[in-house]
Amino acid sequence: MTTTPHRPTSYRPPVKQETEPDYEQVLDDLSTASVHRNFDPYVDIDWDAPEMAVIPDDPRWILSYEVDPIGRHPWYQNLPQEKQIRIGMWRQANVAKVGLQFESILIRGLMQYADHLPNGDKRFRYVTHESKEECNHTLMFQELVNRIDMPTHGMRRQMRMTSPIIPLFSTLVPTVFFFGVLAGEEPIDHIQKDFLRNRSNLHPAMSAVMELHVAEEARHISFAHNHLRTTVPTKSRLHRFGLSLVMPIVMRVLCSAIVVPPPEFAKEFDVPRDVMKDIFWGSDESKAFLRGVFGDVRMLAEQCGLMNVASRRIWRMLGIDGRSSRFRSEPAYTAS
Repeated sequence: MTTTPHRPTSYRPPVKQETEPDYEQVLDDLSTASVHRNFDPYVDIDWDAPEMAVIPDDPRWILSYEVDPIGRHPWYQNLPQEKQIRIGMWRQANVAKVGLQFESILIRGLMQYADHLPNGDKRFRYVTHESKEECNHTLMFQELVNRIDMPTHGMRRQMRMTSPIIPLFSTLVPTVFFFGVLAGEEPIDHIQKDFLRNRSNLHPAMSAVMELHVAEEARHISFAHNHLRTTVPTKSRLHRFGLSLVMPIVMRVLCSAIVVPPPEFAKEFDVPRDVMKDIFWGSDESKAFLRGVFGDVRMLAEQCGLMNVASRRIWRMLGIDGRSSRFRSEPAYTAS
């Protein structure tokens, strides 16, 4: 006689949406991929190779006018090359430091989330795999920061001070926590993919870090998308309406916390106040960049039933509205 495998009575698999892949199968696939397709920054990156050396006068640190909001601004483009290089090194080091700090918050939140899952829940294995991968990312980002050797502190002071509180959201309001996960992961992933698509003059150290990070972040973003698509539609109509209003606010606040450099940047390089306002997010180009970052998230919001008249107004007021992506990672030049 065939017996049914026993599951702990406390286990409750998420409700399957007819139009979505089976959530538990997705978790199995992501966990298996984490076992067989993972990276170690001290094995897969040859930090001491001659071409990886960071030298002060290397023009490959000049910020791309096609990708970086600072790099495309006329103020930056008219600077002497030496100063462009220094700003580029500072900018890339600070972005890596911000990435490290965000990953640290994410790790703490994911482990707290995992600790509250019942026995037999497949999310436990996957989020623990993801936490391990994020730990490797923090090592990789800090190694890059150390080698660039610029005086950067990463996030703004207010964000650094509140970072111990943010992981609490993973158990108090987990859906909002996963909004925050995407608010941090999507902009970084979007920018890094754009850099790799225009990589003709990218420094090898940056290229190696971005390639490794993008490869593993694809799994992490996939989990967050599948998790929200599966769990959000099971909530009450009132609950979903509240989430629809919160989602764009979380996206906008955390995107600025990650992409906009702290005040030390303007002070260090004598950046005029009006230039900073133009870059973040006053010019038409920067506004288009900001909208383009969230094409995938807008697609997700529609899939979860979180786009309505009121929420669309908030997306528009915050400057992050626009056409949703037709598929994950659709390039910005076709999603604008």
